[in-house]
Amino acid sequence: MKSENIKKIVISILILLPIFFLDRISKILILNILEETGRVDIYINSFLNFYLVWNKGIGFGLLSSDQDLFYNVVTTLIILINFVIIYLLFNEKGLKYYFLLVILGGSLGNLFDRIYYRAVPDFFDINFNGYHWFIFNVADIFITIGIILLIMAELISYKKVNE
Repeated sequence: MKSENIKKIVISILILLPIFFLDRISKILILNILEETGRVDIYINSFLNFYLVWNKGIGFGLLSSDQDLFYNVVTTLIILINFVIIYLLFNEKGLKYYFLLVILGGSLGNLFDRIYYRAVPDFFDINFNGYHWFIFNVADIFITIGIILLIMAELISYKKVNE
């Protein structure tokens, strides 16, 4: 195996594992609160609360369903998307490679929950003037940041090519 490939694998692990474990630790802490108190509904301030919901959909609760067939189809689709991301990682270099790793790290965190719990624990509740955003978790933050950075990188690449 080339030293370049070994370096890429080590870098990938050094990015994926902290993202995965940060997500896991945050969820374990929230689930411990649930176990001790029977619910998670913690007021932090007028902007942020911790409120546990079990998400059977994709990011931010989209496509949620209680039907097993739909849940399994969505889970299978997520697994396939992860394989596409892994495929893209083999062909990508530069910043886009790292952005894909950030997305994959978050996705693997949520995929673990989908398989282990049959739902994803979401608990960050951000609100402003009574309007609540979707409830989300640490993995969702990494997925969102990775996607935004990847889109920005693509737009910059597109602009450079078309100048």
